[in-house]
Amino acid sequence: MMNPYDQYRRIATETADPVELVLMLYRGAIRNLEVAEAALERRDTSQAHQFLVKTQNIVAELMGTLNLDAGELAHNLHRLYDYMQRRLLVATLRKDAAPAAEVRGMLAELLETWEELARRYRAARAGQPALAGVRGAA
Repeated sequence: MMNPYDQYRRIATETADPVELVLMLYRGAIRNLEVAEAALERRDTSQAHQFLVKTQNIVAELMGTLNLDAGELAHNLHRLYDYMQRRLLVATLRKDAAPAAEVRGMLAELLETWEELARRYRAARAGQPALAGVRGAA
């Protein structure tokens, strides 16, 4: 039997729109890296490995969602995700938190961008101006 938290996560994933799914992936990867970095600091290499691999799986999923026929942005994201994968591999092999922290920073920046995209997407779907609520916007 599934615990209530896992059941909630399953339902949230099944009912989320594509933009929200991407946000969930970024947030999960960032959380995993926070755990992995803390584990590396404690020299708990087993837990660090577990969470670095989970993050690699999420980045692989993000890569798999890209439509490379969509243009340059998709190709740039693919190259960035590939770089992240290589840095996560370095973190895993060397048991080094620095590459993991680097990837976490990149993911945090991408998350900010996607959160803004999500806000604009939802505003457009609701028929509101895309910049509603932004300070200084007319």
